[in-house]
Parts: sequence; structure tokens; C-alpha cells
Amino acid sequence: MGFLTFKGGVHPNDGKSLSKDQAIQNAVAGDKLYFSVSQHIGAPAKPIVEKGDRVLRGQMIAEAGGFVSAPVFSSVSGTVTGIEKMRMPAGNLMDCIVVENDRKNEEIEYEEADWHSLSKEEILDRIKKAGVVGMGGAGFPTHVKLSPKDPDAIDFIQVNGAECEPYLTSDYRMMMEHPDRVAEGLRIMLSLFPHAKGQICIENNKMDCVEKMQKETAGDANIEVHVMKTKYPQGAERMLIYANTGRSINSSMLPADAGCIVDNIATVAAVYDAVALGKPLMERIVTVTGDAANHPGNYLAPTGMLFSELIEQAGGLKEGYEKLISGGPMMGFSVFTTQIPLTKTSGGILAMMKDEVAAAEPSACINCGRCVSACPEHLIPTRLSVYADHNDKQRFMEHDGMECCECGSCTFVCPAKRQLAQSIKSMRKICLADRKKKK
Repeated sequence: MGFLTFKGGVHPNDGKSLSKDQAIQNAVAGDKLYFSVSQHIGAPAKPIVEKGDRVLRGQMIAEAGGFVSAPVFSSVSGTVTGIEKMRMPAGNLMDCIVVENDRKNEEIEYEEADWHSLSKEEILDRIKKAGVVGMGGAGFPTHVKLSPKDPDAIDFIQVNGAECEPYLTSDYRMMMEHPDRVAEGLRIMLSLFPHAKGQICIENNKMDCVEKMQKETAGDANIEVHVMKTKYPQGAERMLIYANTGRSINSSMLPADAGCIVDNIATVAAVYDAVALGKPLMERIVTVTGDAANHPGNYLAPTGMLFSELIEQAGGLKEGYEKLISGGPMMGFSVFTTQIPLTKTSGGILAMMKDEVAAAEPSACINCGRCVSACPEHLIPTRLSVYADHNDKQRFMEHDGMECCECGSCTFVCPAKRQLAQSIKSMRKICLADRKKKK
């Protein structure tokens, strides 16, 4: 029997051997931490502390700015020194609450609970108050995702354990070292939906994780561990839903419209921490890796810590490296500085000795059709990129440009080295901005 998958996709070198066998280590926060007020999709959080205030580890320093928003918590104890604008991985500047670390690590008291005795409303409230968001990159507030219009219509809670992005191994280490937190987090989420079944979806290059999760959920008839084919972008929401349920969604739909809710491994573990332990989301596992990293590994790092400090604790980078990426090589952001604070969605820091993308010389399309075969959304990327480069919004929309999931598979396979995904991404942003103006 074949492994679960979708049509299309690519097979890049996964690079995971550099860090997959490195156990999670604790990173030590630096002298100052910078907490972005926007670590999620939706309205930025509103600061509730002022310069001179003393804060404790786990204390809320910014409250949610609306329903689709999430609070921010200090990951250290110390003194608030003000608000500064800091560069984010995407290149934008964002207000950050600055806390000077007193290194006392004094912490608030957390209110643990037997989640079995909590009502649905109480569970959702604990997730909301803990600031849990999607930690796979998007940062969608989890309490919103777990509050669909019709809870009875949800058939599946899917835990995304694919981690298909090359080089990153933070979710792998979570499954290997803390499978109990993942399994219990899923059980908590399932308690919110009377008709739903749980699916833990893992690629077949992580069979040790499959065994771990099967053992952890043995005897639980409501949870299945699914094995998917190792292929990029197997972990993309639409691809994962199709591979495991046969159901399809488009860009105008939510997973809930197909009866599914999808969250990644780290998020599900954070749900357990929030509901059972009362702990807010203020730290996460970050993979520091690449052929330019002296000691690739996985680090439990506090949010607000600078990239530069985490890189230093990971042994630094080799002299002469050319590329630094926040995230993975397919969907991450190339960065030009290490003075960037870690956020709830910072899954990895990738350092490469050679910048192969910058060295590549694009040439004319040879009409080979490889980008079409690779596209998981069955689009024609070469045509869409032409429309994008000519700012032809009408044709871009008519040829389903908004259905692009921005995975980068088209650029990866293009023998002409054309930056197809970059052009399409830029046009999608323009079209999305136009939609907002019309509302």
C-alpha cells in the first residue's frame, strides 16, 4: 500500500541529518529581549506595561488587540526599558517591548488544571489567554481556529507532523522527546468537537516518530497515526488535508469548510501547556542549522531573544558564509542582519556557505512544463509569472493566481532558474491589498 500524498510537489535535499539527532538544548536569554507586539496574524497586541515596570517570566506585557489577535508574554524577569522598532524576518519594522533581563528568572505562578473537568469555554479561554498561535509559520491565533461557526461539522483534527521544509527538525525533536505533550494536546482539542477524530500526520522519513506517536496513542480509538509520502510541500495545509481525507479546499475556503482543523506539532504541545499547566507561549524550539553552522542543533529558546545570541550559543557561523535565512530554504526569508528577535513563529535559522539563488542567472523560459508538473495546486506558474511581471492583474486572477500556496516548488525545478514564485508572491500581495481597499 502506498503512502498518503498529493499530485505534484518536489524532492529537495532535506538536509535534516545535520540536526535531527541533536537533542533539545536550553538557550540562555541575553541582556535585553525584544518582544514584538505582532507575532501572529491579526491585530497587533497592545502594550500594558510602561518604561520602568518590573516584569516576571510568564507575565503578560501586551494584551490581545481584538478577537483575531494574541497576547504577548515576557520570557524573562526584568525591567521594561521602553518600546523600540526592530527589524523582523520579512524585512518590516515592528514595535517591540524591550525588557532588560535581570537574570533572576523569577516567574509568575501558573494555575494548573485537570482539563477533563473544564468546559469547552474554559478550555478555549485558557488557550486564548496563553497567547497560543500557529507555530508552523502562519501564526493564526489558535483559539480562533478552534472556534468555527459549526463545531458539529468538524470531522478531523489533524496534527501536522510532516515538517516537510528542508533542514528544520524542531517538530521532529518535539515528537521524539515529548510525544506525551503532543498526544495530550490533541486529546484536549478533540474534546471541543463531539464528532471529530484525530489524525497525526507524519512523513515516512520519520518512522521513529510514527512509532513514538503510535505508542503514545495506543488504545485511543479516536486517534490515528497516518504515514505520508516524503515530499515537499506535504505539510502545506491544503496538501495535508487532501492526502489524509481526500477533501479539497481553495484559497477562498478555510479548512473548517472541509470539516478539518489543522495545527502543527509545536502548536498542539503548546495547547497542552496552556490548558493543563496554565503556561503561556513564551518559548519555542528553534533549529539552528546549515552547512555554515558550526554546531547545528535544536534549542528551546525564549521569545524576544536575538538571532545573534542564539547563533552564538550554537557555536557561531563559519567564516565567509553567504546566506542567512529565517526559516527553511523553500519558504523562509533571507535576512541581512542577525539583530532580529525570535517570535512565536521562529522555527529555524539556516546558514549557508553559498548563496546559490543569487549566483543563478535566469534565462528565457524553455517551455519544458516542469513547473506545471511540480505545482501542487495544478497551476501554470510560468504563465502566472509573466502576468505578474507585466502587472496584468486581470489575467493573473483569471488564471487562478490567487490559488498559489507560495511553496516555491516551481522555482526549485525551473531549469532556466527563473524566480517564478517570487513574481507570483508579489502579485498575490498586490491583489490582496486591492481586495482590502474595496472592503
